[in-house]
Amino acid sequence: MLVWEKMTTPKGVSRQPEAQQRVDQQCKDLALYQFKTCPFCIKVRRELSRLSLNILLLDTQNQQQNREALLQGGGRVTVPCLRITDEHGNVQWMYESSEIIRYLHARFA
Repeated sequence: MLVWEKMTTPKGVSRQPEAQQRVDQQCKDLALYQFKTCPFCIKVRRELSRLSLNILLLDTQNQQQNREALLQGGGRVTVPCLRITDEHGNVQWMYESSEIIRYLHARFA
């Protein structure tokens, strides 16, 4: 699966340096809780690549502290899960890969 992901990951969009810097700044408020070999996580990571988004990836399969944070914050250990923190520090937990992808496209495409 990982080899397939590597071979088929799309080339990211190209932005002007200032625009990419703004996107990178916005991405600091996002984190993707994921497993390396989860097909739905791969689907989301491919979109991150396609949209040239530098979002923090947190491994919940091998990192117990990430698994605990996901359980405590989101209420369940299901991946993929996008943690979205707004400018006021409010946190939203988004679990479905298709919903995550729609959100990313609406915000960054």
